[in-house]
Formats: sequence, C-alpha cells, structure tokens
Amino acid sequence: MSSHAVDQKVIDELERVLVNKDGKSELPFRYRALFSLNALSQKGDKRAIDAVYNAFGDESELLKHEMAYVLGQSGLEYAIEPLTKIVEDPHQQVMVRHEAAEALGALGFTKSLPVLETYYKNDPLAPIRETCELAIARIQWKNGLDKNNEKITPSMYDNIVDPAPPMPDTINDVNKEIEKLKSELVDQDLPLFHRYRVMFRLRNIGTKEAIGALVKGFEDPSDLFRHEIAFVFGQMVHPHSVPALIEVLENTQEVDMVRHEAAEALGGIATEECLPVLEKFSKDDVRVVAESCAVALDMMKHEQSNDLEYAYIPKIPS
Repeated sequence: MSSHAVDQKVIDELERVLVNKDGKSELPFRYRALFSLNALSQKGDKRAIDAVYNAFGDESELLKHEMAYVLGQSGLEYAIEPLTKIVEDPHQQVMVRHEAAEALGALGFTKSLPVLETYYKNDPLAPIRETCELAIARIQWKNGLDKNNEKITPSMYDNIVDPAPPMPDTINDVNKEIEKLKSELVDQDLPLFHRYRVMFRLRNIGTKEAIGALVKGFEDPSDLFRHEIAFVFGQMVHPHSVPALIEVLENTQEVDMVRHEAAEALGGIATEECLPVLEKFSKDDVRVVAESCAVALDMMKHEQSNDLEYAYIPKIPS
C-alpha cells in the first residue's frame, strides 16, 4: 500500500474496523486493520495517525497498547501530541500509558523531554517512571546529548525502533562477550538504559547461549524489564526460548504485562508446543492475557497461510 495514493475510503474502512463501530469486528481482525494503518503511518500518512488515535476510547488494554506502539514506530512528529495525551491520561491502563511513553522515546524528538521528565520524577507507578527514564535516555542518545553516542553495528532488526540502542560489537570472542553481557544484564547497580542496551545486543547475537543469558532477565525485580525480555524473544522467534516463555505464561502469579508479552512471543514463534498452551490461556481470567493468546493464535494461523503480510487490506469499489 502506498501512502498518499490511498483513497480516503480505505482509511475510513480501516478506522471503522479498528474502532469497531458496528461491534462486530473481532479483536484479531482489528489487529490486522491496525497493522495496515501502521504500514501507512510509516510511509508518512498522517491520516493513519488520526485513525489510530480515534480508537483509544476502546476498553481493550491490549489493543490500545499496540496502537501506542504503532504511533511510536511511525517516526512522525505528528504523533507526539496524541501520545502525550495518553501518557497524561490517568484513566488509561498502566500498560497503555507505558507504551505511549516508550513510543515518545522511539520517536526521539527533544520536545517530548519535558513531559517525560515530569512523569519520570512524579508518577506513582514504577513501570511509568522506568519507561520515562528509558525514553529520556534514548532521546538524549539519539540527539547526541549522550557523550557515549557511539556507532551501532547494523542488524536484521534495523527496521524496528528499539527502546534502547543495542550495545556495539566490541569483543571478538562472542562467548566472552555473552558472559560479560549476561553479568551486566542482571546487574542492578547499572543504569536501566545500559541494561536495556545489553538486552538488545544479546538479541542481535541471537545464539542459544545468548538466549540462555536473556532468560536470566525473567528473574529481574522490574516488571518492565521482564516484559521487555519476553518482547525480545518475540522478535527473535527462536524455538530455544519457548520453554521459558511457556513457564512465564503459565505462572499466574506473574504480572499481566509480562504474561501478555510471553503469549504474543509464543504466537510469533509458532512451534507445535506453542499451540496447546495458547489455546488453554485464551480462556484466562485476565482479559489482557486471554486477548493476547487469541491474537497469538491468529498470528499462528497467518504464519501457516500463504498471506504475505499480517494485515487487513480493504477492497473499496471504485
């Protein structure tokens, strides 16, 4: 789908599905509409930003968190205002506000620093404070305000804006590097931004040994950090992470945002052992977990199809 060549009727149809105006659009279908709008926003179409923002009155914590992520990946300064409103809205769920703050960091504009600094200092919720801390550090890094702004080794994930840039490749012996990174990943005395950078460097290394190091991150006291470990496994789509992800999803004492992220990661990896556990927890008592499993099952269905992209492309009569 090109950007400005897209008829307004297409935008309107995608918004209709995303907002669920007729009450008949199931969540996985709405997700597909969101990913279509994501593609348009990344090509500079501001209409897609407006369409996504218009759906933030929805009750689904999962969908709104994904919408905030999409706005952050757009790269458009136009998305700052709606994201700021979400961060400032005390009626939005924590997971949604967190994702909006992270999205401001992903956009990387210095004009977002004042609001992020306010909520970093004053928000009563740890996931919001920690997210704002990361977003501030990323914006400073991106804009050269961080004296340690070094060149990053290109990777297969370069089309995704990470909450923190991966650590550069500085050690020739990968096994020694993994051991060093494994130690730093769980070192509570290091800044959170540094530990996130370590996390994304381990993701880029991508070996079984790197996955073993990342699994240790599930023992971290920070809900936000554990949730990001699960997200990284979803990016890597490596079967070696499946046992750890299943353990997280099955742990009903774990917080919702971590279990939800584990479910989505399992849907992306889509090995045979993922299916029964996702089907089981699609009936979970926690709504965001159940919905995440439903979306994950739909993604697995997509992986087994011949469809080129996970999206809804409306057919509008001329």
